[in-house]
Amino acid sequence: MTRDRSAPSAQGFRTRLLTGAALIVCAPLMTAAPALAQTSPAAPLPPAPAITPQTSGSDGLTPDAVYLDAASVTRTGDLISAQGSPEARVLARFRDNTLRAGEFTYDLGQRLAIADDRVELVGAEGDVIYASHLELASDLKAGVAVDFATRLSDGSSLMAATAARRSEKVNELNYVIFTPCPICDATGNTKTPSISVQAEKAVQDTELRAILFRNAVFKVGGVPVFYLPAFALPDPTVERASGFLVPDGNYDEGRGLSVEIPYLRVVSPSEDWLISPQFNTRVAPLLNLQWRRRFSTGTIVARGGYTYAQNFGDFDLDGDGDAETNVDFGDETSRSYFLANGRFDPDGPWRWGFTAERTSDKTLFDRYDIDDPYQDNGLYYGDQRRLISQLYAERQTERSYFSIAAFTFQSLRVTQFDDVTAALNVFEDDGTLPLVAPLIDYRLEPRGKVLGGRLRFHGSAASLYRDQFVGAPILRPEVVPTGPTAGLDGVDSRRITGQGEWRRTLISAAGIRYEPFVDARFDLYSVSDLPDFLGQADDMISRGRATVGLDVSYPLIRRLSPTSDLIIEPLAQISVSNPSDVDSRIPIEDTQTFELDESSLFRIDRLPGFDLYEGGARFTAGARTTLRWEGGRNASLFVGRSMRADDDPTFLFPIPDAPTRLYDPAGLASQTSDWVVQGTFSPSDAIRGWGHATVDGSGDIRRAEATVDGRWGRRNLAAVSYIIDRSNPVDGPLNRNYEFVQLAGQQFVYGNWGVTVTGIADLERDVITRSEVGLLFDDDCFRFEIGYRRDNTRVRPSGPSDGIFVRLNLATFGGSGYGAGGAR
Repeated sequence: MTRDRSAPSAQGFRTRLLTGAALIVCAPLMTAAPALAQTSPAAPLPPAPAITPQTSGSDGLTPDAVYLDAASVTRTGDLISAQGSPEARVLARFRDNTLRAGEFTYDLGQRLAIADDRVELVGAEGDVIYASHLELASDLKAGVAVDFATRLSDGSSLMAATAARRSEKVNELNYVIFTPCPICDATGNTKTPSISVQAEKAVQDTELRAILFRNAVFKVGGVPVFYLPAFALPDPTVERASGFLVPDGNYDEGRGLSVEIPYLRVVSPSEDWLISPQFNTRVAPLLNLQWRRRFSTGTIVARGGYTYAQNFGDFDLDGDGDAETNVDFGDETSRSYFLANGRFDPDGPWRWGFTAERTSDKTLFDRYDIDDPYQDNGLYYGDQRRLISQLYAERQTERSYFSIAAFTFQSLRVTQFDDVTAALNVFEDDGTLPLVAPLIDYRLEPRGKVLGGRLRFHGSAASLYRDQFVGAPILRPEVVPTGPTAGLDGVDSRRITGQGEWRRTLISAAGIRYEPFVDARFDLYSVSDLPDFLGQADDMISRGRATVGLDVSYPLIRRLSPTSDLIIEPLAQISVSNPSDVDSRIPIEDTQTFELDESSLFRIDRLPGFDLYEGGARFTAGARTTLRWEGGRNASLFVGRSMRADDDPTFLFPIPDAPTRLYDPAGLASQTSDWVVQGTFSPSDAIRGWGHATVDGSGDIRRAEATVDGRWGRRNLAAVSYIIDRSNPVDGPLNRNYEFVQLAGQQFVYGNWGVTVTGIADLERDVITRSEVGLLFDDDCFRFEIGYRRDNTRVRPSGPSDGIFVRLNLATFGGSGYGAGGAR
């Protein structure tokens, strides 16, 4: 029978392609795949006598053999014909390929295979091709398909009215539709893809590893929105390919209209560059670069940015108390940032890495809205708005751990906010931050038991050097000069600590758990550049502590029903140590912030660092109650408190705005500690919550934090968080008390359309610091958001910012920007 294989007309393209190729793709979803066994016996076909059989493939067939399973098979000379049945198509195996079709013919002489009627070809690599008619040469390097359709490895679909395999490396398709979106619904019916590219011709070049389109029309929901005479996509086998990524655009009052256009340049399978210039209507552009390189044992990622411009921000030029917006000031100069990290993990117990983080301006990240500048990389992390550069090495075995590191900081923190404009905020001086070189940590747990328990050793050493003098809270009030301190050298310190712990677990017949323990610790400090009035600039200080104690717990469980139970676990600890010896000359470097919680309340060393520690006799008690019921639902509550024999003024610190007065930020200075209250609840798979609070003896909250998040429907979700700190009793510019509420959520109101909202409210200042309200479209193919946002954060040098934001993430095509992230 003669078949017209010419390309269809453009007018008939849509009907033929969507009803032909798309239906072929969707058909396997509507019917189960036929069984391999057919009504007639299988008929393996021998190779032609003129060709010598070669080594078998993975399916046991030689390269010239064909295996057929069909309702009927006939042979006329070199022509073999196979017919399927309404219930089962023909199954053919050749050259590690599997083909199913209603009809199949194979010419042994020409090595030509022809298939018709619901053709499905599964290649040796697992890729699937659908067609209504398919012709293949024996070497599989050439072929023709009508109503061609295929699902690519990344889930996208490629369909064409006709497809021709010109060579092993080039496939040519006519009247093409490409879409990364599903074209079949859950029941197997065809549907219009959310995003698609329709082209007159497409060429898939496996050598270039790209799909090249001619006269490409981009469609959203089937509606044409954009045209390009030529367009290219990476081949699905390519994990990364050079090309433009989705642009990122927004409006900011300081920069004006801003557009960032990222371009990815793939150098090799292990190396690429991301070139992402940011163009602004009000200020000079900023060039962002990112370099990534993977080595045999590790990876390096380096980011940077550069601009040549003046600073800009809000200033009160006329002295009326109101700041004028977007004022340029200072000379034009080079401004830049650099963020890099590397981690290497060769075979064996050792691994090493580094971070390098610096910026020329303390507000550059805020002015240009740099994505994710504060990332947690390396062995140690900088805290909020502090960059860290470090070099480190680690060694870990089954029973030991060793690390050594050296690092420096750059601070972007505001120490004093200006009442009129954030452009005049006072920032933390980098000279007040230490150079740490080295910091050593070693842990060892010998194999085997000692006196029936386990023995652990811990060693630590640190050296810190400061250029500028820093008083409280680094130095105790007793060693801070009463007069001017400008020009004084910073106090340097070096520490070596050795610690050993023995602990044994005993369980009584009644189920009471006893854990006796013994802990011994020794510290040796060398302190230099102490203030002159002490009469001794350098000093050597040693101290030690020995502790014996007992932990007791008694888990009680009661079955409330066949699907629920209640667990109550009283906890108690008693310990006795020699009195704490906290010498006032020792700088407090590693215990600047501390908060009691359930995990730290019963520790021997409840403080996170080494400079401060507790001594004397103390008793700690608490109880944990957990309710569990069917479906994995649960709720728990912990309440605990610690008591000691005497007050400990070691934990009293000068109030920043009233240095002559002391306060207790940790809640450990008095005989009774703060109450620790902590709970979790999950009444269903859709709702989860967590809360933590420390409450002083008078019932006032010192610190608290709570979070609740919920999901309903398939994609609706919301989360609300609350955090408060009331530890500082005196108001002033250096007071760090705070109270925030944060909300984020999305609600779909019609199909894939919904609304999003996020916001952070500063209850201390009675202002919404950040807020966004947007319109959302989200399906299996892409997510699009457009909305309004406002930023009132006090650190922004250009003041409050209002503007429109647009976010777009496309399947296959990628997303906009570096991605969402938070500050450390």
